[in-house]
Order: sequence, then structure tokens, then C-alpha cells
Amino acid sequence: MDESVYITYSDMALLMLVIFIFLFTIMVITARMSGGSQPDKLDKLKGQMQDLQQRLSAAEADKKSLAKNLEQIVVNSEENYLEKVLETSTFGRKDFDLFIEGLQNIPGDDIHLVVDASGSMHGLASFLVPVLRLVITKSGKRLSAITWFSDNKAETYTGTMGEMFDRLMRGAPFIGSMETIGHAFRVAARNSPPPGAYLLVGDEPSNDQIYYDKIPSPVFTLPLGRSNESTNHAYGTLAQKTGGRMLHLDFK
Repeated sequence: MDESVYITYSDMALLMLVIFIFLFTIMVITARMSGGSQPDKLDKLKGQMQDLQQRLSAAEADKKSLAKNLEQIVVNSEENYLEKVLETSTFGRKDFDLFIEGLQNIPGDDIHLVVDASGSMHGLASFLVPVLRLVITKSGKRLSAITWFSDNKAETYTGTMGEMFDRLMRGAPFIGSMETIGHAFRVAARNSPPPGAYLLVGDEPSNDQIYYDKIPSPVFTLPLGRSNESTNHAYGTLAQKTGGRMLHLDFK
């Protein structure tokens, strides 16, 4: 399912609001032109306004209910899609289940995902999102925000899980050569409240300075790709100094 359906329904709700405002404006103008100061016409106008407010409230409730149902549909569809991903990936069901178990030990109720969006992650981009979506869902944690980073640039997204992953795939560059992890955590801390834990996903060590004592929550790190001594050391140090732990996916 294309998560951009959320944008469609959001646009529909906004369009309804615009129509209500337009109709209300027309009624006000009409009332004034026909002597709207008369008590009976004022009462009629108030009644019409209350009716519009009720319709708008009902439309907003429908939008929230529909968004919740769509989120559940996306999660359920990922169950079937994951099987196809695992069939063509380089890790098996056992490794995936162990990773889920590790996530369940992360403190707090929510996770802020910090994703490497440099050029070295370009090949993993389409594979990464469906797996991480289901991983976080099965962990029992709420995804509170996503921050991508590359070449001293970073951007934070909030909203529903579907909306955030959709914006990640549309907005993250997945180009560049600088792994500016330190800058990413400063942006993440500035743009979103401290989560129960951060989850850093990337494949190379940082090119800039990381101020460990300025990171407000434990960092759990997940190095991807081929085993690299410098990456494992950097990700392990970050996790240790912030009170987190380094997670592993064994690619064979």
C-alpha cells in the first residue's frame, strides 16, 4: 500500500474545511445585504453556523477513524510483504526474531529513529523501510519521530508511523559522503522531545564530533552492511556512553 493515501485523506478534510468557510462567508454576505441585523435572520444564521460546526466536527472524527484503520491495514499488509523480503534477503527468520527480542528490552514507550541517508545507504533504502516498520510495530514501542542525516544536513519528521516513513522515502536524499551523526543527534534533540531511546541505523562511523553527554536518551545502535571494525567500534562506543546497547543483524 502506498502511504501517500494519508495525504489524500488529509487533503480531502482540508477541502471540506475550505468549503465550509466559503459557504459561511456567502451566508454572512447574503444576510448583511438583505438586512441581516434583524433578530430572526441572526437566529437563522447562528443555526446555520452551528450546523456547519457539527458537520466539520463529524468530518474530523471520520478522518481520525479512517487514518487509524489505514494504519492497521498497512501494518497487516507488511506481515505478508515481510515474508517476500525475507525470502530474497541475506538474513533469516531466526535472526529477525532475535532482533525483535532485543528491541523489546529498550527502555521507555517510544523510539526516535535516526537514519543514515548518505549515498552508502542508497542500496538499502527500499529494503530498510518495510523491515524497520514491522520491527518497531512488533517491539511494542511507539515510533515518535524519524531524523535522517547526510552531509551536515538533517531533518526530523513526526506524525503517524506511515506518514513518517512515507516522508522519509520522499524527503531523505540517500546521497552524499559525510556521516554527520553528531549533527543529526543535535537536530533530533532540538526538534523532538526526548524519547525512551534513540535507534541509530547506518553503515559507517561518524565524520563529525559526537557530544555524548548532550544526547538526552540512551542510543541503541544498529550497524548494517558488511562487518566493519571501525563502524562496530564507533557504534558500540556511542551505545555504551549513552546507556544503550549495540544491536546486531547477522548478514550471511
